[in-house]
Amino acid sequence: MSYAPRQIFLGWDASQMRAWSVAAYSFRQHATEALQINRIAMGELSIKGLYTRPTRFTQKGYWDVLSGAPMSTGHAIARFLVPSLCDYRGWALFTDGDVLAMDDLARLFALADPLKAVQVVQHAHNPLETVKMTGAAQTTYARKNWSSVILWNAGHEANRALTVQMVNELPGRDLHRFCWLDDTLVGALPARWNVLVGAEQCDDPGIVHFTEGVPDMPGYERVPYAEDWYRTARAAGHKIYPPEERTA
Repeated sequence: MSYAPRQIFLGWDASQMRAWSVAAYSFRQHATEALQINRIAMGELSIKGLYTRPTRFTQKGYWDVLSGAPMSTGHAIARFLVPSLCDYRGWALFTDGDVLAMDDLARLFALADPLKAVQVVQHAHNPLETVKMTGAAQTTYARKNWSSVILWNAGHEANRALTVQMVNELPGRDLHRFCWLDDTLVGALPARWNVLVGAEQCDDPGIVHFTEGVPDMPGYERVPYAEDWYRTARAAGHKIYPPEERTA
């Protein structure tokens, strides 16, 4: 008997190419099931005519005109196209590109609840910082970081309301709070499946999320789980080491 690979949509941005490849490697490193890892990026989706939101590019990053707010990555809104990319069928996982898997994603998919349209770690996260990563603006909105790891029930009837047109017309703050869903359809995942590095602690993380900056960015070289990230990065073929191990 053959099984279709698990659909993974991993957020991609030109400023985080190495982080993306490390995240993808970590997914495969722990996998006991076949994975199809898809790159989800605003530019590629724009070429396909799926992403038509007016966007300005500034020295500080992306500016989403509809939201009247900055976007720290090119997949800030693109993630909400996952159900349509799946033709509103099956299950899929979206994660931001600055994550590291510490466990088998099969265990996450095993938590899929057919009664829920999405399942997320329901953080109570209100960051005090005003910038993150390479100077990107740190924004605050309802359900902050809930959408950074989403187990999508793409085939759920309620997700058919999330049309390509809606994704391209609504402010990001509404999409990030899952405005097209009744709250009862937003299921909870255990906290271990989206541990916010520097803001939360977990003894047995499944996915850690370097939401403020990955360890190869200045100032984030020694954050929690940095050693795991560097070790995975080298296994993925990147010749990168923490500062104390670098030689002139």
